[in-house]
Amino acid sequence: MAAVPNIVLYAALLIGLVFGAVALLSGFCLTSGLRNWWTKGDGRLIRSFALALAVATAGTQALAGAGIIDLGPSIYLQPTFSFALILFGGLLFGYGMVAANACVSRALVLLGRGNLRSLVVVIVVGVTAQMTLKGLVAPLRLAFLHWSEVTLKSVSLPDIMAAHGLNVSMAAHGLDVSLARLLAAGALSVVLLVFALTHAPFRKASWLVAASVVIGLLIPAGWFATGYLGADPFNPTPVGSLTFVAPSADSLQYVMFSTGSTLSFGVVVVAGVLVGSFVTALVTRRFALEGYTSVQHMLRSIGGAALMGSGGAMAYGCTIGQGLTGLSTLALPSMVAGTGILLGAAAALRSPMRIPALANA
Repeated sequence: MAAVPNIVLYAALLIGLVFGAVALLSGFCLTSGLRNWWTKGDGRLIRSFALALAVATAGTQALAGAGIIDLGPSIYLQPTFSFALILFGGLLFGYGMVAANACVSRALVLLGRGNLRSLVVVIVVGVTAQMTLKGLVAPLRLAFLHWSEVTLKSVSLPDIMAAHGLNVSMAAHGLDVSLARLLAAGALSVVLLVFALTHAPFRKASWLVAASVVIGLLIPAGWFATGYLGADPFNPTPVGSLTFVAPSADSLQYVMFSTGSTLSFGVVVVAGVLVGSFVTALVTRRFALEGYTSVQHMLRSIGGAALMGSGGAMAYGCTIGQGLTGLSTLALPSMVAGTGILLGAAAALRSPMRIPALANA
């Protein structure tokens, strides 16, 4: 693997530090947001995620529209992919995050705070993701992928809108794709903003609103770091932003086999999240060692983490990697992955397959 420029690694560290600190203070988490909304009637955290997505989408599309970054090479906009594999992976991830009581990003934040349950979750996610990407499970994943993959000419919502004749009369002036981007990003952002800010309890939680905006801005910051700061024509950095499944696997591998290895954007972000959460927990006196309450609790956590690792590898991301970063590109595969994650979480929380709550989980 080619070396990533130092400026990109410094940016990754800063982004990780901010994410770890803000996520710890705000409780930012899609798993908790869905649980609170669907089982307790508290919609503040899910609206926090919606506001972050609105900011992430607007910021990312603004950078792409201005020509500052090229989202095309990212994994989310590759023309060949499998609807079935991504949806199945999303289902596994969504169900697993409820079983483990946290998605991967939240587990990293809680680990920095001293939650030893999250140490188990992060390790199991890293191992199972690596197994699915490159290990024992990889042949099955690749066979499923090759059997079900399709190739599309357009995989982002703006490109699909433009390809189906939106503003054909303006095509000669080169305005069709840019206008389609503006319309798609604007419509999604407005809907999410209305959903978030029309909820009075969320608006009153000014600290949560501010945290949502900050986390949303970290997504275009990641795209800028990799897509602009790392845009070396001879040694380009892979274009991407925040995601935590594959980077957790890479981080585990780097810890074990760092000799001869090089740091990547994702690995440094993971380190930054841990450090940011840890320092914030110390400063705010929130650091406390916590463990499992029972054998059942531990087994459920391990099982959920395994589903997240395998599912996240199949879906090319997690609640952050697909739910924020992927959707900020307006990519069709990310919409499929997000749908799978929501359906998996719904099955775990509200269906006959729901997972019973554990005390002090």
